Amino acid sequence: MSKAVRSILYVRLPVWKIWPGGVVYLADFVHKQRPHLHQEILDLALVEPRRRRAVLRERLTALRPDVVAFSWRNMQTFGPHPENDALEVVMNFDHSPGLWRRAKAAWDAIGIIWDYAAARLRNFGFLRLARRLLPDARLVVGGTAVSIFGKYVARKCPPDTVVVVGEGEEAMLAVVDGFGVPAGHHWYKDRAGTLMHRPAEEQFDLAQLTAVDFGYIESIFPGFRDYLDGSIGVHTKRGCPFQCHFCLYNKIEGDRQRYRDPVEVAKEVETLNKIYGVKHIWFTDAQFCSTQRSTRHVEAILDEMIARGVDLRWTGYLRLNHLTGELAAKMVATGIESIDLSFTGTQEVIDSLTLGYQLDQQMEAFRPFKKAGCVDQKINLYMPLNAPGETVDTLRATIAHIRELYALFGRENVLPFIFFIGVQPDTPIERRLIAAGYLAADYDPLTLNPFVIKKLLYNPPPLGRLIGRAYLEAYAGRGAADDYVGRATMEILERRLDQSEPGCGGGAAAIALPVATPRG
Repeated sequence: MSKAVRSILYVRLPVWKIWPGGVVYLADFVHKQRPHLHQEILDLALVEPRRRRAVLRERLTALRPDVVAFSWRNMQTFGPHPENDALEVVMNFDHSPGLWRRAKAAWDAIGIIWDYAAARLRNFGFLRLARRLLPDARLVVGGTAVSIFGKYVARKCPPDTVVVVGEGEEAMLAVVDGFGVPAGHHWYKDRAGTLMHRPAEEQFDLAQLTAVDFGYIESIFPGFRDYLDGSIGVHTKRGCPFQCHFCLYNKIEGDRQRYRDPVEVAKEVETLNKIYGVKHIWFTDAQFCSTQRSTRHVEAILDEMIARGVDLRWTGYLRLNHLTGELAAKMVATGIESIDLSFTGTQEVIDSLTLGYQLDQQMEAFRPFKKAGCVDQKINLYMPLNAPGETVDTLRATIAHIRELYALFGRENVLPFIFFIGVQPDTPIERRLIAAGYLAADYDPLTLNPFVIKKLLYNPPPLGRLIGRAYLEAYAGRGAADDYVGRATMEILERRLDQSEPGCGGGAAAIALPVATPRG
């Protein structure tokens, strides 16, 4: 592209209704660096499905942008989300004692896989539509799905498409400046269809991200106010130094934490709260606080929020390694509404997944929250049940530690979230499972084969059946019992373990895998 770029249309590809934070931050950054550019944001999540193609066509034709930048959030079929419950379907198919429920689950699974396959085809169709209507425009694709499956997406894209992996600021500036010198981690399919790859060589300086100019964003984003009554995402840092076996954050964002200016973060939160009436903030970092330095950074942000008198509720993923009583008090004072963290009740599983913390330290860190005045805050425990290394004994220990938290915060405030590890490409857990023969070395992580997809939602025997049936019993009784399904699942598991249900596997590991050395 040799001509000067005058306009950009950002297209948020269809997903459930969730704040398009990545697009907002990118458009704000580009505006501040190249204020002469005209930008618009089209969020197809806010358009009814039957009208999406027509609406996109209308905006492409009316604006005729020089750059069309697509944001693609999710691509895999196994991830439960507000538009389907893949977890319930898999549990019923594998573990329901009723033939009818298993047959229905098989039908539902076909529907979910069909929907994902169709969505994938539709998204590539939107890209092809843009290329057909605007043969001279440059296309850009980014987002979470692309950061994980960049090479696959690049192969399927129309010619002259930049596929951005991870951070998009430097790549987008290179595009609007003519793309003479490519920047940022990306794949590029040129006009001849040749695929080129530029790996990550530098990391974006987050000090450049000042508080979002929401007045400007509202002027280019017609759907802006549709999100203000929900939770708005704010990010304070990028990068993660930990090496959790199932996670890709340290690959996508790098393993070095980089920080935004706490003043700018607090200014952004204040604007959302006082100008736009936002009452809920989700800090979207891989982890809001984790290392000693990041914990000091969080404290500086909270100090700024206190000084500005913001009145809202917030949350984000936490590590409690370096929590102090003073920091817990500031979290409560600024409106923390839930304590969200990964949780397993044994050091063996923590070490097997290289989560990089000490269980005793984590359990002790809950007490400052209680002392600081936690009353109605929820304790959200994201539990990777039946992870490699899980045994009957580790399940019992996890249940016992959950009961400790019931005693501390009240049973109604502790929410164990039942989830299973989703196997992602190029992660240590994937390599371990291939080495153990659980996955074929040449398996396709984007397969539509339901039997491979089931394996990617990791819940193998012998414990899988025990956990699955407990979950199904809790799910079936959730209306009558009026109880949270995760809490009920753990209590059913406890009862069944106490009864020594046949086939639960004794103390045997869920699968014979080597225990990894913990890091971080």
